[in-house]
Amino acid sequence: MRLTELWERMDVALGAGYSRSWAHDFVLSELGSRTVEQALADGVDVVVVWRAVHQALELTPRDR
Repeated sequence: MRLTELWERMDVALGAGYSRSWAHDFVLSELGSRTVEQALADGVDVVVVWRAVHQALELTPRDR
């Protein structure tokens, strides 16, 4: 998965106007108590980040 795909999926799940704010503010324990932005900046694989987002948002298996 590419970074652009992560943002596209987050835009679909949260809305384009909210996804970046959520990624900046929402701390995920699955990412070591980091936000999406922090995890990406720290080099966490995009797929790992997406899986954490998917779990936190309780998205359907189809969206995985």
